[in-house]
Amino acid sequence: MKKSLLAAMAATLVIGGVVAGCSSNSPTDGSSEAGQGGTKQISFMFRGGPEEQKAYEATVKKFEADHPDVKVKIITTTGDQYATKLKAAITGKSVPDVFYFEPGDLRAYVNAGVLKDISEYVKDVDFDNLWKRGVDIYRYDGNNVGQGSIYGLPKDVGPFALGYNKDMFTAAGIPLPDKEKPYTWDEFIKVNQQLVKDTNGDGKIDQYGTGFNVNWALQAFVWSNGADWLDATNTKVTIDDPKFAEALQYFADMQNVHKITPSIEDAATLDTYQRWMKGELAFFPVGPWDLATYETLPFDYDLIPYPAGSTGKSATFLGSLGIGVSSSSKNPEEAAELVTYLTASPEGMQQLVDAKVQIPNLIDMAEKWAADTTTKPANKAEFLRIVEDYGKPIPNTLTYNSEWYQLFFTDIQPVLDGKLTAADYVKAEQPKMQKLLDKAIEQEAKSKK
Repeated sequence: MKKSLLAAMAATLVIGGVVAGCSSNSPTDGSSEAGQGGTKQISFMFRGGPEEQKAYEATVKKFEADHPDVKVKIITTTGDQYATKLKAAITGKSVPDVFYFEPGDLRAYVNAGVLKDISEYVKDVDFDNLWKRGVDIYRYDGNNVGQGSIYGLPKDVGPFALGYNKDMFTAAGIPLPDKEKPYTWDEFIKVNQQLVKDTNGDGKIDQYGTGFNVNWALQAFVWSNGADWLDATNTKVTIDDPKFAEALQYFADMQNVHKITPSIEDAATLDTYQRWMKGELAFFPVGPWDLATYETLPFDYDLIPYPAGSTGKSATFLGSLGIGVSSSSKNPEEAAELVTYLTASPEGMQQLVDAKVQIPNLIDMAEKWAADTTTKPANKAEFLRIVEDYGKPIPNTLTYNSEWYQLFFTDIQPVLDGKLTAADYVKAEQPKMQKLLDKAIEQEAKSKK
């Protein structure tokens, strides 16, 4: 999971340079030609781990069975390779008929003529039964995201919840966390400290409280403390807010002061994802794409809200991937049929949900799924609360490119190592990030001419 998310960030970095060389008249890779007996052939490129690839390949086969006049050429990559492969396809003017794309790339792709407006092909979709926040991030009217034509539908919505190891709490005699009330920051540190243990008596810590990846968990702490990376207009970098610095310092202090996460040396021998999988971490973020993998965890786990900062409210991000149609597809109707089958049909959605790689896009299906407490995690309703209530988009999806946002994480290691205070870091970093954001705004304006 972590690799796929990192690849997603890399994709948004390269896209600005790629689309500059694209044309709205780009030909496809030839897979859209009519096949024997009038069968239409389309191509579909996507990425994912083994469980996701298996699930989508099976669902495409079902689509073909339900649409005997359409054959789908599948092109799969790992998350690490997807950005490079899509870049090559765009540069080579051989964009697949149907492909995954990041919501942050929507404006660049539309302005460069890579994505097709599929509004006319999705009129029969029951949008009242789809997550509105999932659909709106793929609408664009030429100026504003969230309005206008539809250029894709959500492959999924990705609520990034907080998981905890129930068995570890029980073994330590600590009351289970309240799923309705988030820990305060102080409470979170204290319960973590109770769970850091040398379990075999060899003098070394082998059970930690948590171990968050700063790229994907810092947002929860910043937002719950009332700060953000951007102002309301998405044109000003706001990390120099003292509330932001306070949240970043709290994040760094989890390792450097409170010692509740693996040390740098410990992290070098085993990453926190593997430690969670082995049952050596009490808390770890859980995305729906990992549910199939977590079926085999050697312990029971469940979901709770992230600890809350000064706002008193939990926060986290709500991710998504879009599935769109190439503007150069020779079979756009069939391509759009595949998009709707994978994203909005009960048949396709049920197959993907049964494979445990995402939460349902269909609201009625999602409510039944969350109410079923016989499958792990029991508190799946937390995923839906994030979708409906407190999930926020990752900041780099709100701007034309993500170079300004990526710089924040590129330079942050001295803070995490305790060699630089968060206050000094945000003061020095804000002007550099603002310069890159200004450049992105200029690039967007030029892309419309």
